[in-house]
Amino acid sequence: MSAADPRPLLGEPISLDLLNTRWIQGGEPQDLLQDTAGLAVWLRAVGLDEDFPADDATLEHTRTAREALAVLVDDSDPAAAARVDAVLAHGRVRPTLTAEGPGETAEFADATWGPGWTAARAHLELLRTAPDRIRRCAHESCVLHFLDTSRNGTRRWCSMAVCGNRAKASRHYARRHDH
Repeated sequence: MSAADPRPLLGEPISLDLLNTRWIQGGEPQDLLQDTAGLAVWLRAVGLDEDFPADDATLEHTRTAREALAVLVDDSDPAAAARVDAVLAHGRVRPTLTAEGPGETAEFADATWGPGWTAARAHLELLRTAPDRIRRCAHESCVLHFLDTSRNGTRRWCSMAVCGNRAKASRHYARRHDH
């Protein structure tokens, strides 16, 4: 029996899903990637558990990729692109021709970089197709990220049911107590 994924937001594109391995619960920071058991949960959640081991080296390299992506997404650090590039240097894409037609295969000199590299490479596609839709939740005590897929691109919360309702409730409380 495998452990359940405890994170509050699942199903985002893999690069944002990797960022969301850190979250706040009950006011306390949580980190799914604190150990290899958590790495195994994440690998399973993103469909990479058959391809990569949940060992110490993979954990270390996946955390390195997460940090590089976090700096890129959350900070205006000029070195952010170089950090992501350093992760991307650990793999390459080889074009292939299969019975189904053209394809691609990811190759790694060291497979323990595979999950982090896969997330970093997928982030390039988000930057290519929807850079203005990559968001951090607008709630001040939330650290989660999401891809805004709303029609008009105005989604502000990781979850309307959780963070959106918290914000509405605090605005309501403030209005009621200002009078």
